[in-house]
Amino acid sequence: MAKQALFDLERQFAFYGAYHSDPINVLIHTLFVWPIFFTSLLLFQFTPPFFGLPFYLSDSRTLPLNFAFVFALVYALFYVLMDWKAGSLAALLCFLCWIGSSALALRLGFPLAWKVVLAAQLFCWTFQFIGHGVFEKRAPALLDNLFQAFLMAPFFVLLEALNFIGYEPYPGFHVNVRAKIEADRKAWQASKQNKSS
Repeated sequence: MAKQALFDLERQFAFYGAYHSDPINVLIHTLFVWPIFFTSLLLFQFTPPFFGLPFYLSDSRTLPLNFAFVFALVYALFYVLMDWKAGSLAALLCFLCWIGSSALALRLGFPLAWKVVLAAQLFCWTFQFIGHGVFEKRAPALLDNLFQAFLMAPFFVLLEALNFIGYEPYPGFHVNVRAKIEADRKAWQASKQNKSS
């Protein structure tokens, strides 16, 4: 049952969506979630390859099969298992981020790369928290479920973007998700009022 819930796109999207209902907060997340993913991969590029195995692009270029690869692979598989169409696009983005972060890691080297990662992460996370504090007026999802929030965030913003061009994983998806989000937000508002009284 827990396995089914983990890959239940409607449930996962509704959980994440309940914390991201304000359009400005959604826009902030759309702009800054994928850079957080990319810069995490950039830092993970400096982990040692597993068993010394590289992935060969050509005679002179390799991509290390390191923690960055595993990180991208886990995200990609999770997204494909949730929805094969949008998940395949998300998986492609994950692997493009892996390839791009590898190229950037080679170019920057660790002494500069960690500074770029730190600056980008601080910048992106600052805007994310501003989005929640100022616009959403609700704590981020990561405070309630860290694993779910981190794993779902890139896919959530991709699905939000695809929604603008009319993509729906299956008929009735958006109607069902909106109903779950509204129920969750009403329950949150009620508990917030109970705590203040």
